[in-house]
Amino acid sequence: MTRYAANFGAFHIRKWFTQVEEILAGETGAAADGAPLIKYMIGACIKNPYAGNYVEDLSAWIEASPVLGVEFGRRINALTGGAPIESYGKAILVGIDGEYEHGNALLTNPAANPIRDALGGGASWVPSTGKRGVPGTILDVPFGHKDALYVRSHYDTMSVSFDDAPNRDEVIVCWVFATRGRLNARLGGLRAEDAEGNGLT
Repeated sequence: MTRYAANFGAFHIRKWFTQVEEILAGETGAAADGAPLIKYMIGACIKNPYAGNYVEDLSAWIEASPVLGVEFGRRINALTGGAPIESYGKAILVGIDGEYEHGNALLTNPAANPIRDALGGGASWVPSTGKRGVPGTILDVPFGHKDALYVRSHYDTMSVSFDDAPNRDEVIVCWVFATRGRLNARLGGLRAEDAEGNGLT
């Protein structure tokens, strides 16, 4: 077995990360208008076989990525006990020997669609971000309502970081999930309960 032999489908995953926040009150102390807001992050630290090189064709990573989506979906349902998720987002953090494009190859629809399936559907596109960085780099990952992009109450962010990753030749792929919108959201617009699951409506 080589040092970086595949151990998860076509990928070599060094470790998984999980982060959970439970928010009971707003920044000024106002109590939650209903249930607490729970945010989850799941991340995978993956060896980047393209690090240090320009490779024109990244389709091998894209085509292999659904297995990651299936596992992210399994993990979020295990973490929540199957509790409903209302919003989501995704991000990549690429070690400095890699290209930003390398990480983006793992955020396309082939990887995302199994996660939508695990959540019982998601009509809206998934907000995303990313950067190149080193261990301890902070990612601010955006949320959007999973079924209707313009639900203002669900615009939010989760800040995440990783203590020993990525190495120079690694990529972290992470997804965030939330059980509801911001506490005491009051900016008007389309309400979550009125969203029809038609994507951008």
